[in-house]
Amino acid sequence: MPFIDSKITVPVSDAEKEQLKAALGRAVSVLHKTEGYLMVGIADGYDLWLGGRKLERGAYVEVSLFGSASSSDYDRMTGEICRILKEVLNIPSNAVYVTYHGIRDWGFNGSNF
Repeated sequence: MPFIDSKITVPVSDAEKEQLKAALGRAVSVLHKTEGYLMVGIADGYDLWLGGRKLERGAYVEVSLFGSASSSDYDRMTGEICRILKEVLNIPSNAVYVTYHGIRDWGFNGSNF
């Protein structure tokens, strides 16, 4: 039950959104999850500041998942997210923040897991 929510400073075309969604669908396996229940959110044209400076190209990515993963898995996922953002949108890794949230109770389809 992962959800990857991205706030991105640049406009993102529909084709780029598809690229991001597909790449994140593959990358989520690093966290021992599958794309089958992956939800992806992409908010583009989002204002972000880092160190008091407005980012021209930057992103904040929240990864929520049912349960949790190891620190080394999170580290690998951060690398994958940064690689994907660089490859698809030319966003440098030093302008990307990634947070992880393990969720104990997760609802879907009228009930909780």
